[in-house]
Amino acid sequence: MEQENNNPMTTAPATATASPWNVPNLLTSIRLVLAIAVIALIAMHWYGWAFIAFVVAASTDWVDGFYARRYGQVTKLGRIFDPFVDKIVICGAFIALVEIAGSGIAAWMAIVVVARELLVTSLRGLIEGGGGDFSASQLGKWKMVLQCVAVGAVLLCLMQTEPADWLQWLRLGSIWGAVALTVYSGFDYVVAAARIMNTDQSAQ
Repeated sequence: MEQENNNPMTTAPATATASPWNVPNLLTSIRLVLAIAVIALIAMHWYGWAFIAFVVAASTDWVDGFYARRYGQVTKLGRIFDPFVDKIVICGAFIALVEIAGSGIAAWMAIVVVARELLVTSLRGLIEGGGGDFSASQLGKWKMVLQCVAVGAVLLCLMQTEPADWLQWLRLGSIWGAVALTVYSGFDYVVAAARIMNTDQSAQ
């Protein structure tokens, strides 16, 4: 039997019926503007400002998620809008950096990142549209972290005429690590989706 929780500091239950006009969705909207700014700043070769905008955008992703769960402000709009903006932030940055000489990001890497996001989004829409749960896994979250590190390291290198050796190694390692984890997490999601769909078919 569950006991009543009187601690005001504990996480409030999330609800999909909360108003879409709330703090988490406002932060997500700001993150969308920042994502567009990052792409534009990279195109203009203003790497310092692009780095700042990217760091703020990546930080608000954690803040709005935490706030939504803690105060029960998870909405249907937020469940769609938040991951959509996440994809704009990462995919947009990778695509914008492809044409920058010395970024270390090749076109095929950006294609892998975009293709994985499209695949997972399609699977999530298929499963959750049928009433299933296809929330982000821990592997997917770590993939996002490594992708953010890779973009940040690339921008830091581009800001300097002669980046330090450790920074160049960080850029190289994080890029390849992000690509590898992107592929692996995509495969993991495909396996999970197949398992859910097989379970649903067996239950029918």
